[in-house]
Amino acid sequence: MSIPEQLKYTKEHEWLKVEDNVATIGITDWAQGELGDIVFMELPAEGDQFDQGQSFGTIEAVKAVSDIYAPISGKIVVVNAALEDDPMAINRDPYGDGWMIKIEIADPSELGNLLDARAYGELVGG
Repeated sequence: MSIPEQLKYTKEHEWLKVEDNVATIGITDWAQGELGDIVFMELPAEGDQFDQGQSFGTIEAVKAVSDIYAPISGKIVVVNAALEDDPMAINRDPYGDGWMIKIEIADPSELGNLLDARAYGELVGG
């Protein structure tokens, strides 16, 4: 199980990478492993706005259907449309090609509510 040091994490198993004022978001390696083969994604549209902790989409796998939650408040600026045709990219590369959305951060102070790699590792027993 991979838990990159440079990322932030949620207790709901999303990861977040901040560059300037934009956060790239996906689900963690642990989460994709628990879900199994991902067969379908429902993601928001560019321009949609979400609050921290609000569901922004669903992920359907062989084992379960799960909501995905915004780790931070803001406006969607890019959606990874490649996941429509290849949702299993999340299984193969959750921190690379499997990213889901990019969101323009509305309130940078919310980053303080997220977990670092060590705390996330403790959460999942890694």
